[in-house]
Amino acid sequence: MDQTSSLSRRSLVYSIVVALGMAVVVGSALGFQYIGGYIPCELCLLQRQPYYYGIPVALIGAILALTSLPPWISRAFLLAAGILMLVGGGIGVYHAGVEWHFWEGPTACSTTASSMTSNAGDLLAQLDTIKGPSCTEAALRVLGLSMAGWNVIASIILAAIAFIGVRKSA
Repeated sequence: MDQTSSLSRRSLVYSIVVALGMAVVVGSALGFQYIGGYIPCELCLLQRQPYYYGIPVALIGAILALTSLPPWISRAFLLAAGILMLVGGGIGVYHAGVEWHFWEGPTACSTTASSMTSNAGDLLAQLDTIKGPSCTEAALRVLGLSMAGWNVIASIILAAIAFIGVRKSA
């Protein structure tokens, strides 16, 4: 195996690990929402955005690692996925700070209805009666950390994996 294919293989492995890690994290959040019945606040939804963008970016990097293109191209996608995880971690720090009342959250920090309705009539009724959670209250804490806090940890770990992958496949 020549050096280029070895570097591409490393990029492939790291890209897949990062994409799978992102899928597990955002899938867990969606599981809490749909199975656990937790209604996400505005900042919870915002924290998911880097994952929604990062999963396809990491997967594109993995696919490109399988091609005969120069390895730096797949590394660039892995680097972008790592940067997205840093952004996600930053949003998580902001959200955790809002929960701990270190600073103010956004003014429009609540949802208006559950996504678990069965018909449009119920949705219209919910718009008048159901108020979503405030960004200032953690719905759940595990070992003292809210879901926002755990997102920070997951984001940092995934970013580190991506950056290590970029370095090792260079």
